[in-house]
Amino acid sequence: MTSQKTVLVTGGGGYVGAVLVPKLLAEGHQVRVLDLFIFGNQVLDGVKDHPRLQLIVGDLRDRSLLERAIPGCDAIIHLACISNDPSFELDPSLGKSINYDCFSDLVAVAKKNKVRRFVYASSSSVYGVKDVPNVTEDLPLEPLTDYSKYKALCEDVLLAERCPGFVTLIVRPATICGYSPRLRLDLSVNILTSLAYHNRKITVFGGEQTRPNLHIQDVVDLYSQSLRWSDESIDGKIFNVGFQNMKIREIAELVRAEIGPDVQIVTTPSNDLRSYHISAEKIRRELGWTPKHTVKQAVQDLVAAFKAGLVPEAMTNPQYSNIKTMQNYCAGKAKAA
Repeated sequence: MTSQKTVLVTGGGGYVGAVLVPKLLAEGHQVRVLDLFIFGNQVLDGVKDHPRLQLIVGDLRDRSLLERAIPGCDAIIHLACISNDPSFELDPSLGKSINYDCFSDLVAVAKKNKVRRFVYASSSSVYGVKDVPNVTEDLPLEPLTDYSKYKALCEDVLLAERCPGFVTLIVRPATICGYSPRLRLDLSVNILTSLAYHNRKITVFGGEQTRPNLHIQDVVDLYSQSLRWSDESIDGKIFNVGFQNMKIREIAELVRAEIGPDVQIVTTPSNDLRSYHISAEKIRRELGWTPKHTVKQAVQDLVAAFKAGLVPEAMTNPQYSNIKTMQNYCAGKAKAA
């Protein structure tokens, strides 16, 4: 593929998209963003007037919109979804319609319009809970929730449509952490950092559960790099993408070490003892790709953002929580109906 491309980023106004889109523009790409912008389009204010950026405010489920948005694109990076289990379960039919039902149309319109590369953001949650020290890509998928089930089913759809000239790459990221203009404070590292900074107190439920973590700059670097790898190196491939597998207790202790010894850590029992420990050895071995940013750096980035006033009303504004924003969105739709 040529070095500069026209890239459609679905969900470009989301947590990862708000960091990815400016990076793609800085690298010389033409970027189209398709998003409902439920969290507001101010998340892309830093690049809103960029001459190579086109914002398309619309619904992924509208095939006629896809027919207008996709022609001329070389690649699609598909990030858009109702993200995380609680948000999905608020309105399962809405979640299914966005996360799965419209995916076949997206792929079909992409193929019809000669899109050459399709990068799909799946999730490491598709594995379910495995009683093995390292979860690798060859293990069977046993999703525990509808959110992860539909992530897995979209993988099947994409792989079935793969053909010469339509290169597919499936990425299964760990839990993302770090600062974004469309910040989420409902992810493990981010929420613990916010609680420690603003309340000087962290409540840890259980604590021995392991979570795989990945700095937002690393996952953005990966998506950017996915436009440059050769067809043969990624076509039809599936890769776990993660870095530090840490116990929740260890994350809390790291956060306290960064923010101050006065931060109190309170541990309470939890019925949720699920642990995830994914291996990202395959992508290192086959593509030579390794993350460069640590959980510690994510905590430092978040603290710097808090201090700079970039996260107003961090403890009260629902825009930092997917579930709260989705509750408001669903309530608004119900009222409109």
